[in-house]
Formats: sequence, structure tokens, C-alpha cells
Amino acid sequence: MTDYIIVEQPSAYPGVQSIRFNRPEKKNAITRAMYRTMADALNAANTSPDIRATALLGTEGCFSAGNDLNDFLAAAMGGRGLEQEILDFLYALVKAEKPVVSGIDGLAVGIGTTIHLHCDLTIASSRSQFRTPFVDLALVPEAGSSLVAPRLMGHQRAFAMLAAGEAFSADEAKEAGLVWKVVETGEVDSLTLATAAKLAAKPPEALRIARDLIRGDRGEIIARIDEEARHFSARLKSAEARAAFEAFMRR
Repeated sequence: MTDYIIVEQPSAYPGVQSIRFNRPEKKNAITRAMYRTMADALNAANTSPDIRATALLGTEGCFSAGNDLNDFLAAAMGGRGLEQEILDFLYALVKAEKPVVSGIDGLAVGIGTTIHLHCDLTIASSRSQFRTPFVDLALVPEAGSSLVAPRLMGHQRAFAMLAAGEAFSADEAKEAGLVWKVVETGEVDSLTLATAAKLAAKPPEALRIARDLIRGDRGEIIARIDEEARHFSARLKSAEARAAFEAFMRR
């Protein structure tokens, strides 16, 4: 299962840890084990002197289609809430002590979109598309997105994304502040890794302080993640959500 997440320190990019989704046959849908591997990698980077920045990457044409719906359906049918592995990953991402850069080529759905709200720099190919169909699945926003997205995008664009489920193109995501740069297909990986390496080469303590000042109070974001998780867990157990999942799986 851990083969679905590849964690490396590429020699061509000193000081960089790459975390790559590697489940293209399922559009990089994220399982509980994948969340655990990513959380462990992010937490390990905090204490490793050899890692000064992390790059999050997908595969050609797809960053991630979001959470594996089979896991959601199992949680719904079993009366469980949001799985702890998901929360542990979100905590690790928000609390990451070193820069996180993300690169997207193609599809970014659900948490495949909201991850980038917590990245310091995000690079997307021109064919990338961002969508969060939470309400369409009878769920609610997650990953602290209900707090961070309105601050970043303003109410209307955040509502369009998180509640109305409207898709955003790469250019629209850049205009909204979710993306730093839009590049041609084929340039995402190299530019993302090079950007992470550039950050890794900077004076680490000065960069840490600057990053902390820019990011502000993370406790507020953690509190919102927990609040969202309570609602999300309740929704997962609802008849409305079970019906939505079952309808989606029948497509």
C-alpha cells in the first residue's frame, strides 16, 4: 500500500523531500494508509536536518481525485466518522515546520484541492482543474478550508468552490490566490522541485521565522479542522450521504 505514496530525497534537489501520489489507475484517490504515509513523512521532515523543504506531487494528468470513496462508503455504512489517519495528515500539514511546495498537473478534487490552501507555493499546469464537490456528496468542507479559503479568496469565490462545487480552472485558481504560478504541461515537476530546492538553500532559521509570521496562528486552523471534522463525521453517518455515495458508485 505504501507504494501508492513515494517518498524520496532526490539527489538533484538538495534538501528537498518529495511526496508523490502514485495510484494513477484510481486517479490518485487517497486511502487511509496513504494518509498515514504522508503524515509520517511530513512529521519526519520537522526533525531531519537533511530536509529543509517538502514538495507534494501527483502523476501526469492528475494530482488527486480526493479521498477514496470506498473508504468513505465503508465509514458511512459502518457508522464511523472521519478516520483518524485523515486528521493526522491534516495536522501534520498545517503544523509543518518547513516550507511545503505543491505541483499539480490536471485533476485536483476534494482534499486534492484543499491541500494547497496549506502549501506555501503552488504550481499548476494550464490544464489543471480544481473542484470540491463536498455538498454534492451530502458532506461539508474539510481541511480548515471553510476558514482559510474565504480569507484567501473572499466569500463569493470560496462559496462557489466549497458550497456550490463549481470547478476552477488553473487561471481562475491563480486569480483566487490558490495557485502561485501556471505553467505548461510537462514543466510542473521540475519547477516544483527546483522551487523547493531554492527554499531549502535559504538560511533556515530566518526562513522559519518569516514563514511563521506570514502563516500566523495555526491553532485557529486546527480548531476549525476539528469543528469541520465533527460535522463531516455526522454527515458521513447520514442517510443523505449514504444515498449520495451509492449513487456516485453506480455511475
